[in-house]
Amino acid sequence: MLDVPPLSSIVAQFRTPSRFAQKDDLEKMTQVAKLALEDGTVFTGRAIGAEGEVDGEVCFNTSMTGYQEILTDPSYRGQIVTMTYPQIGNYGVNADDVESAKPHLSGFVVKELSGRVSNFRADGDLGAYLKKYNIVGIDGVDTRALVRKLRITGAMKGVLSTTDLDDRSLVAKAKASPGLVGRDLVREVMPTQPREWSENLSPWMKLEQSQTSADDAGKPHVVALDYGMKWNIPRYLRDEGFRVTVMPGTASAADVLAADPDGVFLSNGPGDPEPLEYAVQTIQGVLGKKPIFGICLGHQLLSLACGAKTFKLKFGHRGANQPVMNLQTGVVEITSQNHGFAVDEPSLPSDLEVTHRNLNDNTIEGVRHKKVPAFSVQYHPEASAGPHDSSYLFKQFRELIGK
Repeated sequence: MLDVPPLSSIVAQFRTPSRFAQKDDLEKMTQVAKLALEDGTVFTGRAIGAEGEVDGEVCFNTSMTGYQEILTDPSYRGQIVTMTYPQIGNYGVNADDVESAKPHLSGFVVKELSGRVSNFRADGDLGAYLKKYNIVGIDGVDTRALVRKLRITGAMKGVLSTTDLDDRSLVAKAKASPGLVGRDLVREVMPTQPREWSENLSPWMKLEQSQTSADDAGKPHVVALDYGMKWNIPRYLRDEGFRVTVMPGTASAADVLAADPDGVFLSNGPGDPEPLEYAVQTIQGVLGKKPIFGICLGHQLLSLACGAKTFKLKFGHRGANQPVMNLQTGVVEITSQNHGFAVDEPSLPSDLEVTHRNLNDNTIEGVRHKKVPAFSVQYHPEASAGPHDSSYLFKQFRELIGK
C-alpha cells in the first residue's frame, strides 16, 4: 500500500519557511534604487540584485513566465528589461532553464519581486541569482506607467543605479549613454572558438518523442553561426537530426565552407544589424552554395545580405504572445519574440518573398529567397520560454537540406 503522509504534515510543509528568500527577508532589504530615463522621468524603488550603476536602452517584455530565459538571452545585451507581469520570481530559478552561460542584460525592472519560491524544480531564488551574476535590479516600480510611457514615446536610454540617487545626475547620464544604434554588440556575447554541440532538447520541451539517433555518424551537418545564440536553438537542431558545429559570428565564408556543412544556420543576437558588415559578407559568400535558415538577427542579416535595409522599431517586440500569420498557409502562430529592429519592406529586393507577417503592426516576420534555398523568420520558433506553434520551421530546414 502506498504510504501517504497525514494531511497535517503536508500542510505544515507549506507553512515551513523556504530555504530561499522569504517576504520578511525582502522587507528588510530597504536599499533605494532609481531608474532615470533620458526624457527626465525618474522612478524610485527598492534595490534587488547587485549594487551598482548601469546604463542601457529601457525596453519591456510582456511574458508572464520565462524570466530566467529572458535574463540569459544574449539578445538583451545593452538593455534594461522591464517585465510587465506584476509579480516576478515566484517559481524561482534552476540550472536547466538557461539560454546561455550567464545573464547578459544591463538591468532588470519589476513591479514586485516574489518573496516566496514555489516550484519543485527550483534550486534558488531570483534575488540571489541577480546578485550572483552582478545584475542590478529594482522593484516597487509602477511598471504600468513605465511601459505606457515607452509605448507612447518609444524605447529610451536610461540609467539604473543604487549608488547615485541624484535625479539630475542620473538623467544627464541617461542622455549621454550610447544606446543601441550603430553599436556592434555581437562581439560582446558570441563565442571565440568553434565547437561541436552535443546537448539535446530537454524532455520538458519535447512535443513528441525524437526518432533521431544519439550517434552523429551519417547525420546532415549544420554550421550554426553564433551571433549571441540561445541554446535551445542548437538543441532543436540536434533533435531534428542534425550534427551541429557552432562557429563565432565573425567566421568568414571560407571558414564555413571549409567545414563542408549541408546547411548553415544564422542565429539571434543583440542590437543593430547594420554595423555587422562581416556577418553580411559571410552570408553573401555562402548564399546559393548552402541552404540557409535564419532566426531574429539572422533574419535581418540574411535580408541585408540580399540587399534590403533595416530600421529601428518604436518600442520593439518582446514577449511570448506575439501573433504572426504564415502567409503561405493562412495559419496564425502565437510566437516568442525579442527584437528592436525590423526589415524595411519598401527596400525588399525582388528576390525575397514575404512569408510571415506580424498581426499587431504588419511588419515583416519572415522571408524566403525565390532563387536559392534560404529562408528566415524574425521571431523565435525555439521558444524557451514561449509557445511551440512554430517549431515546424526546424523540420522545414531539414526538408530544404534534403532536397
